[in-house]
Amino acid sequence: MSLVLLAPDRNMQPWKEALLNIDPNLDVEIWPGVSNSEKVQYVVAWNQPKQVLNSYPNLKAVSSLGAGADHLLKDDSLPEDIPICRVVSPSLVSQMKEYVLNAVLNYQRNTHMYAMQKVKGIWEPHPNKSPEEFTIGIMGLGELGRPTATYLAQLEYRVSGWSKSVKNIENVETYSGKEELESFLTGCCLLICMLPLTEETEGILDLDTFKKLKRPGYLINVARGEHLVEEDLIYALDKEWMEGALLDVFSKEPLPESHAFWNREKIMITPHVSSLTPPEEVAPQIVDNYKRALSGMDLKHKVDREKGY
Repeated sequence: MSLVLLAPDRNMQPWKEALLNIDPNLDVEIWPGVSNSEKVQYVVAWNQPKQVLNSYPNLKAVSSLGAGADHLLKDDSLPEDIPICRVVSPSLVSQMKEYVLNAVLNYQRNTHMYAMQKVKGIWEPHPNKSPEEFTIGIMGLGELGRPTATYLAQLEYRVSGWSKSVKNIENVETYSGKEELESFLTGCCLLICMLPLTEETEGILDLDTFKKLKRPGYLINVARGEHLVEEDLIYALDKEWMEGALLDVFSKEPLPESHAFWNREKIMITPHVSSLTPPEEVAPQIVDNYKRALSGMDLKHKVDREKGY
């Protein structure tokens, strides 16, 4: 019986060491160095190649390496009867709050504009934006979005939030459902996407969304690249409906060198680092769920396939 770590774009050795620190008797292998596919009963995956998961005939469960599980839900090589779980990490929340606050401050103090000016050798001060001058709109009020909204509100920013279902958050004006999406968008100019990726939310950051923001709008995407219709963002920037964007996630990662975003001065790029899962923090969860899967017990932090999260 073995547990496989499957994440082609990451160094998984620290993860293996963290798991063995919990239980030295575990048989942990790092893909593609799997000695016997029939022994594999549990996989921890991130951005896995297609048609890999169906090569393990005795697979009992799959865990996401992070808080999101869309990469697993969209993998048609994973049998529907295989349960999916994810990891939950307190530091994911704190890291996300830090990243978002830094992004908000960069917007508020025009850091993105000064970065553009530096390249051109332009010395031109711009008025700072006071927190009273703009409303931050957070799309998605789940395990990362809700605490981020609360955190920003505690710092006396004007914050609104939109989610699929009704949420009540102190000092945050909340909206829910498709019928309230337009009212949410028209009230904010700084839009932060923290939604789960589902069939309903894929492509939600499109021209129609950008048109409804207070102008000029600004986008921060820390959710998934597939939420964004890339050509619509470029169009909105060219039309000056949007003054800029900070993107941490992309539909294809790493972002190809030839991608148009690299040459867009109004788009700031970070390499999917807004919130990184610490191996030593979530290793106990992975080991626990691995043993639960082997014994036929219910998994913790199980993903609802119908909801998509």
